[in-house]
Amino acid sequence: MSGSTKPTTTIEPRPQPGPAGAVDLDAKSLPRHVAIIMDGNGRWARAQGKPRVYGHEHGARNVNPIVTECAKLGIEVLTLYAFSTENWLRSKAEVEFLMGLLLQFLEAELPTMLANNVRFKQIGRREGLSPTVLEMIDRTTAATAGNTGLTLALAVNYGSRAEITDAVRAIARKVKAGELDPSAIDQGVISDHLFTAGLPDPDLLIRTAGEMRLSNYLLWQSSYAELYVADVCWPDFDVVQLHEALRAYARRTRKFGEVVEPRA
Repeated sequence: MSGSTKPTTTIEPRPQPGPAGAVDLDAKSLPRHVAIIMDGNGRWARAQGKPRVYGHEHGARNVNPIVTECAKLGIEVLTLYAFSTENWLRSKAEVEFLMGLLLQFLEAELPTMLANNVRFKQIGRREGLSPTVLEMIDRTTAATAGNTGLTLALAVNYGSRAEITDAVRAIARKVKAGELDPSAIDQGVISDHLFTAGLPDPDLLIRTAGEMRLSNYLLWQSSYAELYVADVCWPDFDVVQLHEALRAYARRTRKFGEVVEPRA
């Protein structure tokens, strides 16, 4: 991979078309929780003859307007897949670059989070992350803890199978210690031991770059999420694209296993 292992530019949100909040949706039609798989940074960069890190930088710039718009629309939770447990398999240079980009993003975006009443939360394993990254995560979490608007859950060092495995182990320890009766284990108990404990399940799961897979993301939580696949890569997923995904969600009839008459 060519390019520096450290971000070379300051993260600044790229311009977004149209006024924020300009979506013809009733508040009742909006999902409470939107989860996004931000896919296609590398492909976007290659299409322009640039190294993968160029795509990652532009992808990071694109987070701000999407978070800001979700906050203004009154969405409760936005979860972004930033770095998976499988991403450690990438080259050392790319991993170091991504960790540096995460640090830069959190430092640059804290004022915006505070201005927009956004609460920050990391979901994923802490083990494996450097002390510097953990310190920045903890600092951002503490600084925004009192905010009451949108919760921005950043999935860092996250994998759904690892999450479920950790939950099972934690429950097993409680059973072994006599703190939990096995007969009391239900879906609620399992949910309470996941990284997303306390958050509503995703209503809308968006994936960019046209890929049709979940990539080990929120497998338990997304059991009844509505799926929306955008053909554009993440750096090109703008507010207009977000609005279209929200409109598509509003047009759907959610059944949860029941027989429900379709909307007129």
